[in-house]
Amino acid sequence: MSDLKEALRRRSRALGFDLFGVTQATPASTGEFFHEWLGAGYHGEMEYLARRERERADPQQLLPGARSIICVGMNYFAEEPETVPSGPAGRVARYAWGEDYHRVMGKKLKELAGFVRESGDGGARAYVDTGPVLEREYAARAGIGWFGKNTNLIREGLGSWFLIGEILTDVELEADDPVPDRCGTCVRCIEACPTGAILEPYLLDSNACISYLTIEYRGVIPREYREPTGDWVFGCDICQDVCPWNRKAPETEEDAFRPRDGVPRAELIGLLEMTEDEWRNRFRQSAIKRAGWRGMRRNAAVALGNTNDRACVPALAATIEGDDPILRAHAAWALGRLGGEEAARALAGALEREDDSMVRGEIEAALGTEAAK
Repeated sequence: MSDLKEALRRRSRALGFDLFGVTQATPASTGEFFHEWLGAGYHGEMEYLARRERERADPQQLLPGARSIICVGMNYFAEEPETVPSGPAGRVARYAWGEDYHRVMGKKLKELAGFVRESGDGGARAYVDTGPVLEREYAARAGIGWFGKNTNLIREGLGSWFLIGEILTDVELEADDPVPDRCGTCVRCIEACPTGAILEPYLLDSNACISYLTIEYRGVIPREYREPTGDWVFGCDICQDVCPWNRKAPETEEDAFRPRDGVPRAELIGLLEMTEDEWRNRFRQSAIKRAGWRGMRRNAAVALGNTNDRACVPALAATIEGDDPILRAHAAWALGRLGGEEAARALAGALEREDDSMVRGEIEAALGTEAAK
């Protein structure tokens, strides 16, 4: 099967994948760690991670008779455009600057899986961050990269700016060797995390992670994490930005990952005031849609509260009069952070009208913040 593997490697490169490796379809060695991680509640409200735990740790549950796992990686690094919005803007994680990677990589992986079926006369199932697979372990075993202390995979010469996908197949292919861990004594990612989400090397508490809070979490962001969230409105790249292995990251060759207009830095007031239809039209075929319309408006309110720009008060004052309690709660916090007479009037008026106890608590806390200034 060495000829088939080499043919697959060439085909993967022709499809635009930057990394290729193979590992055996044996149970994951990190299955017990994953079980303990779930038990500790570090997955937050991502209950879908626990629902198919058994399948994630054993490829045979997904494809009976699976013998090999083909792992691929695609570089998504792009430089930030020089033009930025004139008003307050929020940052978006780099992987979401272009088209939705699920669509981009998924189409290519399906084609590669088809090539496996035709060439190897065997079954093949492809996943791009969508199936119950402990994909980072298998990618590390296949030599795609090593586990960084921030829990991202890192590859020398590419850094950590790459996305991974995998194909389970019942075709037996020669396994590749893992690459050595080259993080050494460096702990820059741990020290740089503003919310302390990286509890120790290789251990992440999603509940404190800005990426989780701005994308997966649907509720009221805990107050202690709002200021550290800064201007991030979708995801966070801080632990990657400080990584020495990312200093000389090459530009992606995939045009679909080039930045869309107004995405790397999204205009905050525009996000806050965006209608649901406008949201759908603007972020169709974008990974940003994962956060949801209400989620992005909530994130925009938090980011506006961190701008120190009182010109943002009118937009927040209008939001606190809306019908969404989660948005009202975050708008109240932001008004308290910005302060000033106009913010105080908006908060006092909102308190008189508010009948939701959670939102009332946020308004009262915001008024207390303003009174202390």
